[in-house]
Amino acid sequence: MEKVKAIGGIFFRAKDPAALAAWYHDKLGIDPVPQDPEGRPWMQEAGPTVFAPFAENTDYFGRMDQQWMLNFRVRNLDAMIAQLEAAGIEIGRRDDIDGIGRFARIHDPEGNPIELWEPVTP
Repeated sequence: MEKVKAIGGIFFRAKDPAALAAWYHDKLGIDPVPQDPEGRPWMQEAGPTVFAPFAENTDYFGRMDQQWMLNFRVRNLDAMIAQLEAAGIEIGRRDDIDGIGRFARIHDPEGNPIELWEPVTP
């Protein structure tokens, strides 16, 4: 069976796409979509990617009308949290899961949930 190799993109609606792309670039370091063939898109590091449908009545994402949530791997969760707090971004839910890693929750300016994940390293 032929399988997909990786996530090639994440596409979602936004009230102000340009401002939201700038926020993701400035706060999380995600390069915006290139505007010409010479530009490079954001290149992620190789590593685990979890693809997990949740029950339709889960409250894990926050609002019940929220259909998706981004999860980004980070190298140093404490450093990322300090950087985001310095930028005035509220850090919400925090979890430590044995054998999986450490998590923190933030929201982008349009209220979309973002989970930051520092995986356990062997």
